Amino acid sequence: MIIPQSTDPSVFHAALREQFEAFLYEHRSALNDSLNGLTEEQARRSLVTSKTTLLGLVKHATFVEKVWFDEAITCRSRIEIGIPDSPDESFDLDDGDTIASVQRAYQQACTASRQAAAELSLDELVRGNRRGPLPLRWVYLHMLRELAQHCGHADILREQILNSTTRRG
Repeated sequence: MIIPQSTDPSVFHAALREQFEAFLYEHRSALNDSLNGLTEEQARRSLVTSKTTLLGLVKHATFVEKVWFDEAITCRSRIEIGIPDSPDESFDLDDGDTIASVQRAYQQACTASRQAAAELSLDELVRGNRRGPLPLRWVYLHMLRELAQHCGHADILREQILNSTTRRG
């Protein structure tokens, strides 16, 4: 599947759904790619007082994809899906979490999200979220906000990690 970049002229006047897909794809890719070229230690490095690490951000994004495109669309419970009950818990890293495993899980979640939403219209209500029924359009906007926020976090964390490596070297 080829999704044009949001700056591609074909996207400027495309249908809203295609524009959403282009922006979501870019943000998903940017967040996933924030781990590229890092060591496992760097990806797990804690630089803030919260649980936020680069690896934890991508793991959390996997949780978010499953909340909005599995739980909300299929109405399955978080237990059935196999995700934590709260967003805070989704940042927790297990010993087995690696850059490769977290990136793979995130890519799989993004693919599943695209498939789950593919047959729905933007005005269709998803009924499985704790907030109650919401139009898919709102879910897309919320996901863009969430991903943009986390891409910003990832940019800053990555810059700090790479800057500290440069200064040491």
